[in-house]
Amino acid sequence: MSERVVHWPKESRGEAPGRGRLEGRHVLVVGGGQTDIGEAETPIGNGRAISVLFAREGAKVAVADRDEKSAAVSVAMMNGRGVTIHADVTKEADIARMVQEANAALGELDGLVLNVGVGAGGPWLAGTTKEHWDRVFAINLTSHMLTVKEALPHLKDGSSIVFIASIAGLTAGSRLPAYDSSKSALFGLSRHVAFEGARRWIRANVVAPGLIDTSIGRLATRGRPGRAATNVPLNRQGSGWETAYATLFLISEESAYVTGQVLAVDGGLSGL
Repeated sequence: MSERVVHWPKESRGEAPGRGRLEGRHVLVVGGGQTDIGEAETPIGNGRAISVLFAREGAKVAVADRDEKSAAVSVAMMNGRGVTIHADVTKEADIARMVQEANAALGELDGLVLNVGVGAGGPWLAGTTKEHWDRVFAINLTSHMLTVKEALPHLKDGSSIVFIASIAGLTAGSRLPAYDSSKSALFGLSRHVAFEGARRWIRANVVAPGLIDTSIGRLATRGRPGRAATNVPLNRQGSGWETAYATLFLISEESAYVTGQVLAVDGGLSGL
């Protein structure tokens, strides 16, 4: 990238104070932990940033993750406004228990964030097996459908659901066909959920992050070093906090008339 000055406001650094934007809300964040990639100073991931920010803005948050210790670290950063739930979303019984435990622990549910996803296989179709394809879709799409199916009867009227996808669903480039396809499919699932939920004023939207500097992002760059040199119009990678603030908007009542939409958080990469 060029030597232009990079703009990093307080929100992008996670240093802005809370403003009470989710006061009184009760939200389940699925995938609120963070992957350990063996680095001492890995930047905060999307799920952890979402969980911490929601608590800072006044919500009570249930942080679910297959890595219970990682979820507990997120909760420890939330000043007593979070609870930990251990769940593996590849298991339907875990999904049902996760939703029930979140509802019981928080007293009610009026928000749901789904931040679970993987890539698998080698590059291109030649590197993709049926096993890779099935695993990616099981985690990136089927688990989301099952979670929303389980959660809808518990969610209060007027609740909000946010799926965390990727700009890989908007534009080709990851070189992982199953990943791209599953993220694109989330857009269709979100639109259906928005359509079905509308009778109860339940909204559903998608946040599609681009190149975000997280542990998962750094793993992707290890596999494809050229990723780090991508020409992003805003001249930098994003932060997990920036994904979190977009998600905050869509969970909050500030977006009360927004549903069935996709919000790209990518520094202009997909649009410019």
